[in-house]
Amino acid sequence: MLASQSFTQSMGVSILWATRGECALVLPSRPDLCQQDGFFHGGAVSAFVDVSGGYAAWSVAEPGHNVLTVEYKTNFLKPALGSRLIGHGKVKRAGRSLTVTEVDIYGERNGALSLCACALQTLMNLAPTA
Repeated sequence: MLASQSFTQSMGVSILWATRGECALVLPSRPDLCQQDGFFHGGAVSAFVDVSGGYAAWSVAEPGHNVLTVEYKTNFLKPALGSRLIGHGKVKRAGRSLTVTEVDIYGERNGALSLCACALQTLMNLAPTA
């Protein structure tokens, strides 16, 4: 799924690990993803939230189905900094039409993880189109 998204590819997102309903994704730090003080830009963090929760939701979708974000709320807890971000997405509830995920974003700096953002996301389940 990640390989089919050019936006996600351009960000440099990769999978650290994944199981049904849960995943950890990686976003390496690059100057074009950061703001003037060297922190990850809030827009990059928000996009990473969306991808991390979306991948977790997609992992529980019926075969051939997809998911589409309806809404998400991100709380920025501290500046996102480090050599990379790790996004931990987890399905809270998978329903017939909607799936709810929670996402934690960690900055990794010198091997230590620091929680920098958390989010709650709702996605709709999409049946394949003919």
